[in-house]
Amino acid sequence: MAPTRRLTRHGRRRPRWGWIVFLALLVVPVAEIALIIAVGKVIGGWQTLALLLLESALGAYLVKREGRRSWQALQGALNTGQMPGRELADAALVLIGGTLLLTPGFLTDIFGFFFILPFTRPITRRWLQGVVERRLVHKTGIVRGEVI
Repeated sequence: MAPTRRLTRHGRRRPRWGWIVFLALLVVPVAEIALIIAVGKVIGGWQTLALLLLESALGAYLVKREGRRSWQALQGALNTGQMPGRELADAALVLIGGTLLLTPGFLTDIFGFFFILPFTRPITRRWLQGVVERRLVHKTGIVRGEVI
């Protein structure tokens, strides 16, 4: 007998976000601890702790600086009457990156810095835009290029 699928009222399969979140909450801390231990074996325990504290201080500085820049860009776009799509995406990425930097560990810090740094944020913004577009197209059934 085949396993039953969770279907929406439109007959589509629902994503299993619960399992994805559960696995992420299980795998990420284990990977972080393993990496911290591995780095500690290579450079030493106190040096690893100092490196984690240095990353946290640098991350806090960058979050403050880039958050302020994002906020000013958002206000500027709103004051000139422009659609603030890029500015909102940047603000969301800085928020996500700051949250990742608050989590102790090297893996989350790498992703956090990737979301926050001004020269890597455009790459992340394009990725985020693609994810949102795919979800909207899949959910609404709109075909790109179609005129309604």
